[in-house]
Amino acid sequence: MKVAVVTGAGSGIGRAASLALLHDGYQVVLAGRRVDALQETARLAGTAGERALSVPTDLRDPASVQALFRRVKESCGRLDVLFNNAGVGSRVPLEDVTYEQWRAVVDVNLTGMFLCTQEAFRLMRDQSPRGGRIINNGSLSAYSPRPDSAPYTATKHAVTGLTKSTALDGRKYDIVCSQIDIGNAATELTERMKDGVRQANGAVSVEPRMDVAHVGNAVLHVANLPLETNVLFMTIMATKMPFVGRG
Repeated sequence: MKVAVVTGAGSGIGRAASLALLHDGYQVVLAGRRVDALQETARLAGTAGERALSVPTDLRDPASVQALFRRVKESCGRLDVLFNNAGVGSRVPLEDVTYEQWRAVVDVNLTGMFLCTQEAFRLMRDQSPRGGRIINNGSLSAYSPRPDSAPYTATKHAVTGLTKSTALDGRKYDIVCSQIDIGNAATELTERMKDGVRQANGAVSVEPRMDVAHVGNAVLHVANLPLETNVLFMTIMATKMPFVGRG
């Protein structure tokens, strides 16, 4: 049985990916800050939820991340897939961003992802058979910003660099790294788009969204590829959202 870790597994994209992996037969370690939300993800999986292990984790704390991966090794014996999904957003004009707001986003979106990548890397390197797959949640913001999103956009651009470095440095250990860039999945975080969000030209427009289950299925597709094959970057987005071209 393959083993996967999903961060931010208690809601949204993390929950959708966890459910897709569980229904495909994976043992899934659900990581996130709220144990009740993680347990709800397992419950939603039905009988497949019996293969879920909920581990409360604070990605801002290196000791908590280390504890997560110790639990994976002790309880599961190996790790085949890490979906680095957890992240937080920001909607503050650049000139008004406080140091604390900057750090809050960077600590989760970038440093937390690096800490998980490093722990997974070490586990995958040393296990037998060795190797595994790390999938990073990028964002369309890894290519193009929204207004008032400097901390978030900066971290998502940095995730692209981390993805490339992990893919390169993992070659000698059969560790593969992919990035899925997601646009307007229908989650609690994108509810505001139904009422209209500010565009680059100052207009406020309603934006189309897509079923988050499609993102879960995309994660599953990449996870199931053999290690000699990789999708380095994948973009999955609501077809008519403003991104391609100038709107």
